[in-house]
Amino acid sequence: MELKLSDVIKQVGSEKGVDRKVLVETMEVAIATAAKRIFGQQREIEAYYNEELDEIELFQILKVSEEIEHPFRDISIEEAHENDFDVRVGDELLVQIFYRPEDIYKAREQDRRYGKLLKLESAKMSFGRIAAQTAKQVILQRMREAEQDIIYGQFSGRVGELMTGVVRRFEKKGIIVDVDRTEAILPTREQSPRETYRPHERIVAYVKNVLRSGRDPQIILSRSDPGLVEKLFEQEVPEIYEGIVTIRRVAREAGQRTKVAVYSKDTDVDPVGACVGIKGTRVQKVVEELQKEKIDIVPFSEVPARFVCSAISPAEVSKVLIDEGATSMELIVPDEQLSLAIGKGGQNVRLAAQLTGWNLDIISESQLRTLMQEAKHELMSYGDIAEDLIDTLFTLGYNKLEHIAQVMPQELAQIPGFGMDNAELVVQAAAEIIERNAQARRRPSLAKFEIAELCQALDMSERAVKPLHAAGYRTPELLLLETNVERLGMKTGFGLQKSNTILKSIANFVAKIEGFDYDELAKKRENLEAWLTERQSQDIVSAYEATVGPISLGKLGIALPENFEAIQKEIQAIDEELAALSATKRQGAKLGEKDAQETEDEGEEGEDDDVFENAEDANTEDEA
Repeated sequence: MELKLSDVIKQVGSEKGVDRKVLVETMEVAIATAAKRIFGQQREIEAYYNEELDEIELFQILKVSEEIEHPFRDISIEEAHENDFDVRVGDELLVQIFYRPEDIYKAREQDRRYGKLLKLESAKMSFGRIAAQTAKQVILQRMREAEQDIIYGQFSGRVGELMTGVVRRFEKKGIIVDVDRTEAILPTREQSPRETYRPHERIVAYVKNVLRSGRDPQIILSRSDPGLVEKLFEQEVPEIYEGIVTIRRVAREAGQRTKVAVYSKDTDVDPVGACVGIKGTRVQKVVEELQKEKIDIVPFSEVPARFVCSAISPAEVSKVLIDEGATSMELIVPDEQLSLAIGKGGQNVRLAAQLTGWNLDIISESQLRTLMQEAKHELMSYGDIAEDLIDTLFTLGYNKLEHIAQVMPQELAQIPGFGMDNAELVVQAAAEIIERNAQARRRPSLAKFEIAELCQALDMSERAVKPLHAAGYRTPELLLLETNVERLGMKTGFGLQKSNTILKSIANFVAKIEGFDYDELAKKRENLEAWLTERQSQDIVSAYEATVGPISLGKLGIALPENFEAIQKEIQAIDEELAALSATKRQGAKLGEKDAQETEDEGEEGEDDDVFENAEDANTEDEA
């Protein structure tokens, strides 16, 4: 039985889900492309499906023109009339080309009549293997494009939904999942770190995107997107599906922990309780689907402070300081709640910040007290700032120098007992202290150069000499002055044997220096030991600076690095800036004292004048 073309089109359309019109156009394009490959690309050839004959007919198009520009596309009006065509200039002629083997006689007849006009002998040219291959490639390409259009149209509207599939195979770029007669991909970046998958395993994923690629539509699935949690709750909680309870925000670290903020439009419905369910049945189903991922459900609030306090749960917050300009909050928590508020690796506070959109800084109550004491000490050492004014600021929430420096003096002046003068003084003091501390932090550290010298003198690695440097033996000379092995072992934690080896190593290094003054060394050792014994101290650095002088590099014949001089100049410049800043502060304080003294003197002179005037009045009365 001969298979009809219409039956093939119908069967392929049913299997692939491709529209019949698309299949017919595909066949027409394939035959036309193959014909151009055989008869010449210079010809204008088109193919049409004849439903009555159930075959695709091939035609060459000729245009009647006054001037022949394309010999294989244009004919003159005379040639058209010679071949009995009733046409005018500008008309187009469609001359059929018979290409099928069963139409060989028709092809010969057509060549006899129009071969000269078409410049073609179709009977001698048949569709061979190359033409068939060309047609096949065109058909496959058009079929792929049609399938891509169908898949894209089917799944592009499902972005943001859940999709259930079966794990098919594993590739380098991700996991291929069978979904609805097509394939989707779960990229490595969208997988949950703690989840494992096996072939033929059922998987529920979130449709994150549908892309048009050069080869196939890419249906991107995700198991790490926060939308997965939202959709799972929508499945399990009827109140969310009905719109009574809404999930306002989700913050997630896939495989570890998720925070969900929920809100109820009905005051009689508890949004947290609705999501948890009776005995936790609803949230437990979501947890099981997420492979035991922890989920915190908190109530959403339009009040930022209340929302943040809920988001940081299970930790309790004792005080909140808000900086709306910087969109940040400082949360004060009890000491025993600090680790709970921060979470493992900072996870709890990180998710809370992501959920609320606020920058969060968490400190304990003891840390706050320490910061307040440091701020009070610096403010009181700045100038004539009363302690009760600083305590008032702390009571009102200005716990840090940064808080005080950013406030407007007019705002502080409204505080009872403050006044504008005190407000300006406090704000200026806080700003200058912050600037001074910032400049001090810019001062480069010489630690790396000191450690490098220790490594060179002892022939040890950087890691091995760091305990020495941290214990106060910052330079080889400092270590050379040490004579007490037990003290060295106790300060560094090296033990007696290793400490003794280190002292021998530094002694051997010095022994190689020609002309080394051992008498001076003995004198320095004696003075240093006497200083430590007198004060019952173990501070080797203070002892050195008191008996020898400032700690410096480049001694014991060790060469300084090339950029050391530039760094020293930078340190010196910063130290000069700090000194100038301190001098300006002291000068301002003295000027303030001088102004206050002058004011006080003027007041006393005024009182004397009043007394004098009163005395004159009294004398006048006596004379009268």
